[in-house]
This record gives sequence, structure tokens and C-alpha cells, in this order.
Amino acid sequence: MSKLIKNELTKIFKKKSIYITLLVILAFVILTNCIYKFFLHTGSYDEYSDNYIQYVKEEIAKLDPNKPSDTKMYIDLKSNLDVYDMMQKYEKGSWQRDILSTQILGYVNERNTYLYGENKETKKVTEVEETIQKVIKRLDEGDWKYFAQEELEQAKAQLSNLEEQQAKTQDKQDLQSLEITIKNAKIDKEVAQMRLSKEIQYGNDFRNRALNGYKSEAKNIINMENEEQELEYSQKKEYNDSLEKREVNRYILENNVDINKENNIRGILKNLFNEYGLFIIVMIVMIAGTIVSEEFNKGTIKLLLVKPYSRNKILLAKFITVLIMILFTILAVVVMELIIGGIIFGYDSLSVPILEYNFTTQTLESINIFTYLGITFMTQLPKLILLATLAFTCSTLFTNSAVGIAIPLLGYMSADMINMLVIQYKVQFMKLFVSLNWNFEEYLFGNLPSMEGMTFGFSIIVCILYFVVMIVPTFITFRKRNIKNI
Repeated sequence: MSKLIKNELTKIFKKKSIYITLLVILAFVILTNCIYKFFLHTGSYDEYSDNYIQYVKEEIAKLDPNKPSDTKMYIDLKSNLDVYDMMQKYEKGSWQRDILSTQILGYVNERNTYLYGENKETKKVTEVEETIQKVIKRLDEGDWKYFAQEELEQAKAQLSNLEEQQAKTQDKQDLQSLEITIKNAKIDKEVAQMRLSKEIQYGNDFRNRALNGYKSEAKNIINMENEEQELEYSQKKEYNDSLEKREVNRYILENNVDINKENNIRGILKNLFNEYGLFIIVMIVMIAGTIVSEEFNKGTIKLLLVKPYSRNKILLAKFITVLIMILFTILAVVVMELIIGGIIFGYDSLSVPILEYNFTTQTLESINIFTYLGITFMTQLPKLILLATLAFTCSTLFTNSAVGIAIPLLGYMSADMINMLVIQYKVQFMKLFVSLNWNFEEYLFGNLPSMEGMTFGFSIIVCILYFVVMIVPTFITFRKRNIKNI
């Protein structure tokens, strides 16, 4: 058997198509790393983009502030344009711009309402303008802690008022509503205190994003935990997602590490099967879809069958070779990424762990990137084996390389769309469809699967059934095929 497998591997590595495919993958690895390095920047989104401002200016030109139907729209757009003009003296990504787009926008809108609204009040305009100028002075002085302290004082005042209101309320329904509001107010207070204690400036800094993310997810969890009705399955998945994000953001804040950064070698390795999945599948399918059919097309099958091996052994050796090539392909892509990614980004990010929230133990687990790669590979292996088996089966049954490659690729590319439609319309009998079951990553760390009612054991059984349905006819057909006329 080992000689047969060695012979098959030798034949594969003599093909020019293998090296051409590897070169294509290498080129794509280089391109991907260059895109992440030079074009993708985490947190660089600008709400006031040039296109948006151009749109605002064009829309304002069409509106008449004296026309009642246009007034509100005019005020909103004019306020955004005024804030944008204020931003121009501050650098992009600065904390001053963050304050302007969140806290000052409300004052500017209020000023413009008194200036252009139905009830124009010159005195109010002056008062609000004075407030705006005081805030701008603080911005110019670089005093971000002033705004953080203001935020904390407002959160304390709101919480105090709510607790006083709670003490005076008797109605159970009102008390329940107040309890939720108080919990949210406590989150506001906690976040404001964290900003000051950890000295987290406003802006696009990863710590500020983590702080805002922690606040958003914590509030979402509170609101979902206090739903009167039982959560639907999609809401349970959303709840789990919020739990994980909240804990990850807490970790970032406590350890001052940008776990979410993906434009580095660690981020690309973490998403290896998303970034290079198609190329990995193409390589595997190309090998599995031709390993048998080419023997028939070239007539070399006769030379193979005259050797002192049974047909089952010959076919089994070919299938084992396909499985070995799955491992080789993954290893080749990982090595390419390590070399190219290391040259472009360096290797420092590899020391940053991967975080996964374990819903079974309700703890955040820290995993080394290479351990995580191994775990991810094992969860992707059923999909890779089943697609390779489909290509191997088509290659054997039809003795046509084009069919052996085209059918698995078509199935792979349509799988995501089918999965999306099945999940969206909750087609229960489609739980037996293989693409809903071949990604075991969904079951890691106690996660909920795509559809309600699915389990890890169920998915294993489904994958085994599909494998048997494909592989048994393959061996039967190969054993009985007449090769006299080949």
C-alpha cells in the first residue's frame, strides 16, 4: 500500500498544474498581505467622508429653510455641515473630532433650530452659541478629561434621579421598566469611570472602540435578559454574540492589547480559511477530480491494474493520497502566509492570543495562534474531506476530469447561498443538507449551531452518511468497470 501511495504522490508532483496552482496561491497571498498592510486600516472609518459632505451640500442647495416641509431636513443637514467645518482644524482620527460628532452635534442642531425653525429665538441662539464656543475652547486646549468628567457627572445625576424615582414608584410594571433603565445607567457610569481611571481618550483608538463596544454589548445583554417573552433562537445567538464581544472588550481594556486588530499576520492566520478557502478547495478538488479520470483518459489504468494489487487497494491508495494532499495544501498555505506575512508585517503579533468565549464554562479562553489554527483545521476537515470525496467519486464514476472538478466547485460556491436561504426561511427538513453540517466550528466552545435542533452528534452522523453514500458506489463501480476497450 505504501508503494502505491508513494507512486501516486510522485505522479501528482510531476504535474505542472500543481506548481502553477501553488504559484497562483502564492501570488494571492502576497496580494492579500499587501492589501491588509497598505489599504486596510482598522477603525479608519470616517463618518464625514468627502462623498457624504458632497451629498449634504447638494441636498442643502435643493432645500428652502423658510418652507415648512423643508425646515427639519435643512436644519439636520446644515448641522452636520457646520460640525464638519469645525472639524477641519483637527486631525483625522483625533479625539476632538469624536467629541464634535457626538456631543457638539446636539448643540449645533439646537442652535440651528432656533435660527431656522418656525419659532426663531435670537436670545436662545446666542446662549447655545456661547456653550458651543466654551466646548471648542476645551477642545483647543486638549482637555479631553473635562468631557469625560462631564460624562461621569451626568451619568451619576441620571442614576441618582432614577433611584429616587424608583423609591417613589409603586406600580410593578413601572418598577420593572425602571429597573432596566437603572441597570443601563449603571453601565453608563461604569464606562465613564473606566474612561477616567484607565485614561482612555475619545477617538478611533482601539481602547476607545473597546470601551464603546463594551458599553453597547453590556446594554444589549441587559435588555435581552429582561425580555418578557422567551428569546427566539436567532435572539439567543445574538445574545451569545453580545456576551462574547462584551468579554473580549473587557479583556482589551484590562490588558491594553488590541485583540481585534486583523491587518497583521496574526489576523490573516486567524481567518486563514476565509482568506484562502477558495484556493485551498480548488487545489484539493483539482487533485481529487483528476486522480482517477486521468488514468482512464490516458489509458494508463491498464498498466496500474496489471500490478499485483487488488482494485480496492489501488483505489484506496488513490483516496489516501488525496487526503495526504489536503494536509499538504493547508501546510503549504500556512508556510506561505508565515513567510510573506512575516516579511510584510513582522512576527510580533503572533504573541497576541486568540480569545474565545466558552459558553459552557462562561469563561474567556486565551489560545495560542498555532493551537487555534490546528483547532480550526480540524473543524474544517469534514468539509474538505467531503468535497474531495465528491470530486473523487465524480472522477471515478464519470471518468471525466472536467466533471470531477466542476461539480464539487459548483456545490461549494452555492453552499453558502443555500445555507442562508434555509436558515432565513427555517426549512427544517434541510437540516439534513450536508453544507449545514460540515462546518464543525459552529459547535466550538458551546456555540449554538446555525439551526435550532442541530447537535454535534447529528452533524457527525449526517457527514458520515454523505461520505458513505459517495464512497461505496465509487469502490463498487471501480471494481466492476470493464477496461478492455480503454
